[in-house]
Amino acid sequence: ADFVLVWETVPWELSGQQASRKNEGLQERSAAIHRTWRKTFLDKLHAAGIHMEKHITRVEKKVVHYLLLSAPWSVLCYYAEELQLRVPLQALPRQTSNWSASVLRQLGIPNLMAQEVPNLPLDYYTCPFKANKLRWFLGSDQQDTFFSTTQRHQILCEILATTQYGCSGEQEVGVDRLLSENVFTAAFPLHEARPRRPRGATPPPPHTPGQPLAHPCLSQQGPYKPRPEEPAAGALSQRQVLFRYWAKWGKWCKYQPLDHVREYFGEKIAFYFTWLGFYTGWLLPAAVVGTVVFIAGIFLVFTDVPSQEICKSEKQYWMCPLCKTCPYWPLSKICSTFMAGRLFDHGGTVFFSIFMSLWAVLFLEFWKRTNASLAHRWDCFEFEDIEERPRPQFTATAPMTITNPITGVEEPYFPRRSRLHRILAGSMVIIVMIAVVVMFTVSVILYRAVVAILLSSSGYFWSADKASRIASITGSVVNLIFILILSKIYISLAHFLTKWEMHRTQTKYDDAFTFKVFIFQFVTFYSSPVYIAFFKGKFVGYPGNYLRFLGIRNEECSPGGCFIELAQELLIIMVGKQIINNVQEVAIPKLKCWWHKHKLLSTKKASKEGESVLVEPAPWVMDHQLLVFEGLFDEYLEMVLQFGFITIFVAACPLAPLFALLNNWVEIRLDAQKLICDYRRPVAERAQGIGIWFDILEAIAHLAVISNAFLIAFTSDFLPRMYYEYVHDSSLRGYVNFTLAYAPWDFALQSNTTCRYRAFRDRDGNLTLTYWQLLAIRLGFIIVFEHVVFFIGRVIASLVPDIPESVEVKVKRERYLAKEALAENKV
Repeated sequence: ADFVLVWETVPWELSGQQASRKNEGLQERSAAIHRTWRKTFLDKLHAAGIHMEKHITRVEKKVVHYLLLSAPWSVLCYYAEELQLRVPLQALPRQTSNWSASVLRQLGIPNLMAQEVPNLPLDYYTCPFKANKLRWFLGSDQQDTFFSTTQRHQILCEILATTQYGCSGEQEVGVDRLLSENVFTAAFPLHEARPRRPRGATPPPPHTPGQPLAHPCLSQQGPYKPRPEEPAAGALSQRQVLFRYWAKWGKWCKYQPLDHVREYFGEKIAFYFTWLGFYTGWLLPAAVVGTVVFIAGIFLVFTDVPSQEICKSEKQYWMCPLCKTCPYWPLSKICSTFMAGRLFDHGGTVFFSIFMSLWAVLFLEFWKRTNASLAHRWDCFEFEDIEERPRPQFTATAPMTITNPITGVEEPYFPRRSRLHRILAGSMVIIVMIAVVVMFTVSVILYRAVVAILLSSSGYFWSADKASRIASITGSVVNLIFILILSKIYISLAHFLTKWEMHRTQTKYDDAFTFKVFIFQFVTFYSSPVYIAFFKGKFVGYPGNYLRFLGIRNEECSPGGCFIELAQELLIIMVGKQIINNVQEVAIPKLKCWWHKHKLLSTKKASKEGESVLVEPAPWVMDHQLLVFEGLFDEYLEMVLQFGFITIFVAACPLAPLFALLNNWVEIRLDAQKLICDYRRPVAERAQGIGIWFDILEAIAHLAVISNAFLIAFTSDFLPRMYYEYVHDSSLRGYVNFTLAYAPWDFALQSNTTCRYRAFRDRDGNLTLTYWQLLAIRLGFIIVFEHVVFFIGRVIASLVPDIPESVEVKVKRERYLAKEALAENKV
């Protein structure tokens, strides 16, 4: 079978017990409509030539119907030409795709990442299928193996998505609508149960209806695990190969078998895991350099003169109160916080910011090359430009048709002007939601300010530093909770808006949805770090003339500075989100699977005349117990947001790439295990790469350069220290006193006490010449930093071609072979 349809019914003798008399009529009418739709839908599938085989099981108070669908050769040929599926022309020798393996081989170093994976898929020159040129294709004499399993799934999915079930026309089309109306409870392709049969092998005898179904993997361990007697590697099914050589935790340091992943799950999923593995590999040098910079910071802390001055100052510097009722406090109280800030704020962070900016450019340039090589090898080099067809949902609901100017074929059409109006309306909704996020961010800022004031004036916290730190940490946690709640609401809204916009192809639909959610998530996740990095403590005023917002004094940086606060915010949001996500990814699928299996476990025998009897759990029953695969969007979003954290704010936290690397090692195996063990097999989808995510990564890489330049210039103490070294004292003695201003005369007279605060102002509260000189240095640093990094990035991009020369040669060779094979006058 290629596909399974599942629906549930309630036996007549139990239907009266489950509903009151009032609801009984409504339920009966609904069930009758569902039966009519289902019968019409299945009749049309039968008329289309689909073979069907029905099985029934009894589960407690329900009867579960399984309809196994398979397409005969004639239907496969018709739809393969319609969908422009690519089929093999000529076999190719398999070439290694890991550059690290080639480098290690040349150096004579043993490659610990290599592993021998059985049943390696062959590589082919391919071209779009043409039924009248069948004999020129490789393996055309073997009808049962000519089309791959994933191609058969794609054909069945297309048929199911375009079959009508009602008589009201456009809206009553496709299995997706029937699933949403609960006419069917599930529709999915089966996981592979048997070892893959190579071309030319003798096919197994057909199954006789009424006989018990033998299944090679039906052990208590589950079909993704080999049988207890440990069969030979060649006898493993594709799913078992992937579980043993990819999804196991013990394979964390091995190359992923990406060709196997592509053959089993399709190009879209294979590109995700290729990109994730590529990104994780590139994180390794970033993590090493970041850790070295952090360790250098540890050594610098113990020799840092300003830190020693603060810690030894005792009661030399009395600081101004943080609120009206707060006490004066000695600067020496922030000793530990200031030293912690020095771990992240030193000259090494400037080098690391430049390094990470260039790292991001190199990473994206080399991914382009990898993407181009794989797109060609996986037969989707021109998929989005030429071959992609309209979405079945668009085809079903488009209000008119128009002739395609390229192909000359009549196609469904939705007016561009109407779509533009809908996109503009949707944009207004997005802006409103972003305004809600900004309101939440402002509320968290006010929360921090109020809590810091309350704790400082309560008397329980004798240290102003402790009060500020507690307010900051709890504010970060509250912000994380807001983020997670708002994300769930917005994603469902984005789904609705994107469907309403009527995008023609699946790629356009995915890109529009991705862009909407990313914009929202970007504002949600980064608004608080951006506020701390660039706004907090910049518009405070001075003693006696403090600036206020909504009646509350503008929030100041903690006494240790904003840099340590930013590092703390990043670690709480980034690491906290990763831990929560990983716990969810481990626990939720397992709990859902357990609950689903628990409901379907008590399977009883049931049979009707002319229908086969299930003696033991069949593959479709076991697959029905698994979860529905909901796409890769969440996985991509998590990784791209992580990429933003390790590039946009990397100056504040050199350890971010290390945490990202550790998370991604876990993430690859977690995602692999979910696909192999917990989810029903998804329908294979074709793709040309990672889609709009690449454009988002490029935008983040450019934004990271600007962000790090401003971060070092305005939030870090790097430039004021450099200024003091060159202008005043190269040993930095007296630097602390240099950064502190005296409270204005009128403020000191009111309280009869002189106090200090962090600013470059005179005793009248006016900005000093030093402030303006530092401002000029900061702006000059931003311009130089950006121009140098962008220039080097441009040079790198021009030196690294997007498409390797070898791939261009292969593309030309493939086109030549296709032209030869499909020539009309071929003898």
